[in-house]
Amino acid sequence: MNKQKLLIHVCCAPDALYVLSLIKENYEVCGYFYNPNVFPEEEYKLRLKETNKIAEILKVKLFEEIYDNDQWFTLTKKFKNEPEKGKRCDICYTMRLEKTAQKASELGFDIFTTVMSLSPWKKADVLNRLGRTFAQKYNINFLGADFKKKDGFKKSVIMSKSYGLYRQDYCGCLYSMKSLKEKEA
Repeated sequence: MNKQKLLIHVCCAPDALYVLSLIKENYEVCGYFYNPNVFPEEEYKLRLKETNKIAEILKVKLFEEIYDNDQWFTLTKKFKNEPEKGKRCDICYTMRLEKTAQKASELGFDIFTTVMSLSPWKKADVLNRLGRTFAQKYNINFLGADFKKKDGFKKSVIMSKSYGLYRQDYCGCLYSMKSLKEKEA
């Protein structure tokens, strides 16, 4: 029996390690690294490097999209004072999920999803609603999930430590980085 081809949006190596390990036995999986929100660019490069490491370990092909932080800032600047999980995050999810659906459709995948629902800071219900919307728009299937269930996040932390992965302490955007620094002050 042939497995469905699945394109999975990947935001970081620790989340990818757990989710890819979980789903790769049921799908023919390729990763898609599209994260224009990550700031600064050095952080983006570090996350990409770690994700490439995981792709190699798990023998998963990884596509990288162009890093376009300027476009992300243009779309989110009027929501810079929103709290985490606010409207700015919804715009960010929308941007990344639509691009993933579009890429999956263009490349002939059967289905797409994202690892983002693993994070306790991400809203799985919003991600899944957006995924279904873009699945219809691009005539492709969407795998809805909340990967943080059944201790998914906790398992990802343990797995990433066992592989010595860099584990970031903020979502990725400038605003989440500033929020973290304010809490630390």
